[in-house]
Amino acid sequence: MSQTIEQIAKALEATAEGDLSIAVTGASEPASATPDQLALAMSEKYAEGLRSGQARAALLWEGADWRSYGLEAAIFVTRPRLAMAGLSKAFDPGPVVAPGIHPSCVIDPSVEIGEGTAIGPFTVIGKGVTIGPNARIVGQVTIAEEARIGADALIYPGARIGARVVIGDRFICQPGAVIGSDGFSFVTPEPSGVEEIRTTLEQRTEITEQKWTRIHSLGTVEIGDDVEIGANACIDRGTVRATAIGSGSKLDNMVHIGHNVQVGEDCLLCGQVGIAGSTKIGDRVVLAGQCGVSDNIIVGDDVIAAGGTNIYTNVPKGRTIWGSPAVKMETQLEINKSLRRLPRLFGQIAELRETVTKLTQKGGTE
Repeated sequence: MSQTIEQIAKALEATAEGDLSIAVTGASEPASATPDQLALAMSEKYAEGLRSGQARAALLWEGADWRSYGLEAAIFVTRPRLAMAGLSKAFDPGPVVAPGIHPSCVIDPSVEIGEGTAIGPFTVIGKGVTIGPNARIVGQVTIAEEARIGADALIYPGARIGARVVIGDRFICQPGAVIGSDGFSFVTPEPSGVEEIRTTLEQRTEITEQKWTRIHSLGTVEIGDDVEIGANACIDRGTVRATAIGSGSKLDNMVHIGHNVQVGEDCLLCGQVGIAGSTKIGDRVVLAGQCGVSDNIIVGDDVIAAGGTNIYTNVPKGRTIWGSPAVKMETQLEINKSLRRLPRLFGQIAELRETVTKLTQKGGTE
């Protein structure tokens, strides 16, 4: 994986100075960098580490005096995190999967496998599955009947892909993800307590014993291009129509997508987000960690929800929200300020009550 400073600079579309022929095999924090590593000091606060490390070259902020740190070469970036994306890609070899199909796999004869695909041990692939070219299936993966997976997929161990699931190109699936599990759909013969409370928002008038009847999931899951699914994420299949994840969307670890949910393009759903059934999420929506979204609502395009937000009603496009229940972020900030003032306010009320009592008592004695 050795690359020269010149090659890295070109890949990042960045400027570089010094000896551009220096080759590095990886990246490191400045203080622990070895001579064959590129030190990452994209902000002045990390620069002092360069003096104690052994790096010959570094990734630096624009305008840095690289020679003063004893470096022989430097690459300059204006947007550090974007540079990290390109740099990490350049040095990430990905999982090692031997070419071809491991002899321990169980693959139905009807499966169509694209050219250049590598499938690791103990993988099971059902009838009528189609896998595009250059896919890498690391091992211990199950892909159920009639699923379709596009080109250049990377699927890590323990992933479970259900029947008739359709996935686009350049799909990345982390370990333990489940795509196409049954939706959580049950009904009672008569209206249940949940249905009554949703209508009345009050106490139940009568409690009757009822049994839950399963609603089977006849739909599937459809996933666009360039989607990434995190470890142990779960995406339920639709009841009739497909649950959908739009192209470019990224789901973090332990995200749960309920049945019939429609997630738009280029969304970012962070760890432990849960979206209940039949909700529609617009394009470029960001839901920070532990956000919860109620069923049968619409979250508009470009909405950003802060961590721990609970969304119970429709959210218009472009809004930034926070809290439980979700409100505009500036409103929640005011609520938080008011909550912090409550102890002082209660103290002031107690003092005022005491003063009024004394004045009343005094007035009664005169």
